[in-house]
Amino acid sequence: MVFERPNQPKKPQPSTNMNPPRKVINVPVSGHGGRGGGSSSSHGGHSGGHQPATPSPWLNADNEPKPDPEASFVEYLRWMRSPDSDYKDSTKVQILQMAEQGSKYFQRLQQLTKRTELIAQKSFKVQCPWRIRVGGHRGPESILLPAFDALGIPYIPSSTLRGVARTQAIREIMAQQNIDWKNAEKQIAAWFGSVETNNKKEQAGKVVFLDAYPLPNQNQNVLAVDMANNIWQWDNNTPKYSPNPNPFFSLEKPMFLIGLRLASNCQDNDILEKVKQWLIKGLQAGVGSQINTGYGQLNPAGKLEKNHEFFRVEFVIEGQLIHGRQKLKDIKQPYQKDRDGNFRLSQGKLKPDTISNPEVRPVAFKSMLRYWFRTFALGILEPGQVQEWENNIFGGINPSKQFGWLMVRVLEGKTIRDNAANRNDDFGEQSGILTLNYSPEIPQSQKQNLEKLIKNLTWLMFHLGGIGQGARRPLYSRKDRNPPRPPWYRGCNLGCNLITESDNNFWKLPDNTRQFQELFKTKIRNFYEALQALGVNFNSRQLRTCGIVRNNQWTEAIDANCRIFVCSGDEQFGKSYALSVLHSDELKFNNNYDGNLCGKTQGNRVIPSPIWIADLGDYQVVTVFGANENPRRKYLETLQNKLQIFPL
Repeated sequence: MVFERPNQPKKPQPSTNMNPPRKVINVPVSGHGGRGGGSSSSHGGHSGGHQPATPSPWLNADNEPKPDPEASFVEYLRWMRSPDSDYKDSTKVQILQMAEQGSKYFQRLQQLTKRTELIAQKSFKVQCPWRIRVGGHRGPESILLPAFDALGIPYIPSSTLRGVARTQAIREIMAQQNIDWKNAEKQIAAWFGSVETNNKKEQAGKVVFLDAYPLPNQNQNVLAVDMANNIWQWDNNTPKYSPNPNPFFSLEKPMFLIGLRLASNCQDNDILEKVKQWLIKGLQAGVGSQINTGYGQLNPAGKLEKNHEFFRVEFVIEGQLIHGRQKLKDIKQPYQKDRDGNFRLSQGKLKPDTISNPEVRPVAFKSMLRYWFRTFALGILEPGQVQEWENNIFGGINPSKQFGWLMVRVLEGKTIRDNAANRNDDFGEQSGILTLNYSPEIPQSQKQNLEKLIKNLTWLMFHLGGIGQGARRPLYSRKDRNPPRPPWYRGCNLGCNLITESDNNFWKLPDNTRQFQELFKTKIRNFYEALQALGVNFNSRQLRTCGIVRNNQWTEAIDANCRIFVCSGDEQFGKSYALSVLHSDELKFNNNYDGNLCGKTQGNRVIPSPIWIADLGDYQVVTVFGANENPRRKYLETLQNKLQIFPL
């Protein structure tokens, strides 16, 4: 269904028109009361009331579209406009959530599936274990959109599938014959064709790739709202905490039908089968963007390859969970109200009425590994070197685009129990299997060194803190606060399940702090040794000093100003010993937690706590950045029964 593009909407003007309002997405811009006896006008006038209703800045109330229920998301996008409002972010979340709920496309996908089955000589189904992002472009407000066909249905273009199979073929030939990319590329012309060959029989490709569409599922939306959040950015050679959540669309756990057939110039079924096998292997390695971060893996039904995996650990998260997108509780009313029906305000603005959607996300683990790599590396390397090797290992786009050597995935990720909604609810819990894999970009000579570095870095990550929103604190209850109010739990415990004897040898913790101190030091030394083996030149005994340290200033770096201790003591008020000392009255400032210990906000800027605490049961690990200045120095002096881990 096609609509005429409406004119650019005008800014709402006050009006005394008492006619009932049109049906629009309401975005109140001021006031916090009810109707106050006056009805809102169709242009947002309030006529003496306290709840003016104005149209979304992205929709024109005077020419509102009425799309067919089967209209595609692309058609819906034509009605969106560049936002000019304080409430553009919540409006964007609202519109994306509406589009998600309407993305059924069941009948059309049935037709497309049937078409593929009729045309293809060989077809097979592949399942994505998490999410996939293929192709597409940036829409309004730079929303990342999937690739859509001419009718607005998300799909994997045939050209993408051909590229996946072709790349896999080249890589296999390079490995088998020990030749470079250019020479391997010449050898695949017999299957994929080449404009550079003089052999006319090899100029055209022998296999036709069909567009791949999600299989129809009446119980599942085709589109899924996703979230990207680049939390840390480099600013003048210093990492800066700057969360920037951006919602976008991906496809969640879709199943695709892949179809192939021989071209008219070929009747050799062996060629078709060979290309099919290359394509299967290439899809398992990943298709689309962010494949090193868990996106895009496509496995044939019932098959899961471990060809590039070098390490795995079963994990359990307790407390504040990993979450992805923010979801509106009521899609028709995106703002919070109190018990009396009045809108709640924060700094004079309405507060979105959203909840966090818990999701076990591989990107959370990769981001945390990247964070700890950066903090350790800043203590021994110049910032330029840190950025270079961070990009080599984890990938990046600055100063140039790099794919990265490490691929992080999560298998069987699930939310066992959501965050506590009521006072008597238990804490949240998630689980899964973290797998660490070589990406296709890693040189063969660096695999062993990378494995050693990442294994030790993973051990350090599990014993320095948690993961996700509550990563810097161990799990603790807030049920007995006066007055009681949510959230009922804070912090996060990240643990592992020991399955095999080798797991036990790697993960088992000693019974006392002295032995743990030595074990932790060994892991740090192993990390330094592996980094040197990769080709980085440094002296781990000569620690750098990163930035200036004051009472209210520090750099998140494990450098000469950082201290790591292991300590033990009695739990108090439901908090582990190290956390109870941090929250003690002795260290409070003006009867509140000291922002230079516990983190704070300055305007719209969030400053994370310079202290990490991990609770390992019998003892805690405490990491303090800028530890040589008060109040952080005083905190360390207050801790009892402690042993220094770092500096070594």
